[in-house]
Amino acid sequence: MQALWMVAAAFMFALMGVCIKFASVYFNAAEIVFYRGIISMALIWWLTRRQHISLTTRYPKMHAWRSCIGVTSMGMWFYAIGKLPLATAMTLNYMSSLWVAAFVVGSALLTWRPKGEGDQPALNIPLVLTVISGFCGVILMLRPNIDADQMFAGMVGLMSGLISAFAYMQVVALSRMGEPEQRVVFYFAVGSAIAGGLATLFVGTSSFPGWPALWLIPVGILAAGAQLAMTRAYGSATTRRATLVVANLQYSGIVFAGLFSVVVFGDQIPAIGWMGMALIVASGIVATVLRKR
Repeated sequence: MQALWMVAAAFMFALMGVCIKFASVYFNAAEIVFYRGIISMALIWWLTRRQHISLTTRYPKMHAWRSCIGVTSMGMWFYAIGKLPLATAMTLNYMSSLWVAAFVVGSALLTWRPKGEGDQPALNIPLVLTVISGFCGVILMLRPNIDADQMFAGMVGLMSGLISAFAYMQVVALSRMGEPEQRVVFYFAVGSAIAGGLATLFVGTSSFPGWPALWLIPVGILAAGAQLAMTRAYGSATTRRATLVVANLQYSGIVFAGLFSVVVFGDQIPAIGWMGMALIVASGIVATVLRKR
């Protein structure tokens, strides 16, 4: 069942990306983060009232840290979505597994010794090759698919994937400690509203566009639904194999985003760009498997 929850989360995240791309024409990233937080917070509060779930938590510091890193990653991702093809922005954000693997490789390199010198474990060569392959996929995807003036947005999207790796680990930790998904998502929405509101003090606000502002409503609703589904997927994956399946199924979001990118926005992604995306997905899956072993 946890597999279906993750696929549902991936679909809702991709659909949310569509709404964000439309909304980004009229609002900046800080405003979208703020309204996303307000709408999700109201929705989760109503849901917990109906389900008689308390929002009181024994882990306020963990929720605060999860919100801090999660909102940072989300704001960068929203900015990338507004500037890049949806499939590209989604793929860059989904590189969290490769970033974690890169940290593992980097840590191993710092303590590595040639065979026979010391007790340090040998380098995991397959994992090293996997990380290299994943970043080769980034090069393939960015070079044909992003204009020169979009390169900054590409780097921002890449960093959003790096930071989201820490956010996902915090979600898993909170779920393992018995926090219901509604509570986890609620406090993340609170953090989003606070951070987005503070950011608008520095970047300013946009003129009210009228009817197009309605795009903000599905952003908040889909964000809450996707977060609930993702948190439940990780929380119900009680075995190593189940966790592995859940982690890999998140890449289905790239498939959904690719379809939306072409069908809804008419993005022209060349064959080499699709090859880069496929290489990133394959490398992410292999990296997850190798790390679990």
